[in-house]
Amino acid sequence: MTEKKANPAVDYVKESVLELKRVTWPTRQQAFKLTVIVLGFCLTAALFVGAVDWIFNAGYAQLLTLATPQ
Repeated sequence: MTEKKANPAVDYVKESVLELKRVTWPTRQQAFKLTVIVLGFCLTAALFVGAVDWIFNAGYAQLLTLATPQ
């Protein structure tokens, strides 16, 4: 008799489905609130990085005007 070997890909899919059944999914309201929070942080970070970039760009331009001979 030959023993039938388990297919690792099939085992992976079966275990993934079982794990997904154990997940506690957020409600629609929770998902919406968390999405708004993430987007808010992304917007805040983008504004901060943009402001720092603008400040450094202005400073660099000022240095270039000081360094050029007149």
